[in-house]
Amino acid sequence: MLDDDLNRILSDDYLGDVASLGPDELRARRAECQDVEAKVSYLRRLVQGRLDIVRAQLDRRVGGAGAEDLSDLIEQLPHILADRSRAPGPGRMPTNLAPPDDDDLTTELDAISGPHGLGSIPDLSEDELREVSARLAELEQRLSGQRRAMFDVIDRLQEEITRRYEHASGG
Repeated sequence: MLDDDLNRILSDDYLGDVASLGPDELRARRAECQDVEAKVSYLRRLVQGRLDIVRAQLDRRVGGAGAEDLSDLIEQLPHILADRSRAPGPGRMPTNLAPPDDDDLTTELDAISGPHGLGSIPDLSEDELREVSARLAELEQRLSGQRRAMFDVIDRLQEEITRRYEHASGG
């Protein structure tokens, strides 16, 4: 469902001639875009968290830690999952921090992490962990690109709304 929404919103026809859209339609599309962007952002945060955990486990293994003893990994979770800035440049404050109500949202993420999610980390070889890490990184990059594209659409809709308000007020 998320992919369908993204494809529809990111297609050229979604904005079309944005100046010809009525004010209610402009606001409805902006709200729809914000809702879809919130889902992408939420999923991206989940991916980043799992990616950080998998990378930390890889670092532990390379450092000689045993696969089965996860006590130090568990102790490090608050630091691993701390909300750190990941990319330079201006970010956007999430407008909705609640998990989206979309059962299909994590299907691809769950497929990457395996049938038991992160609980299967001790059972994975270093090569398998590297594969999971690479697939999570790829998904995170794709989601980041989709999120930036969503912001472009939201910005275009907001610009049109602002232009109309300024025109109506004589500005």
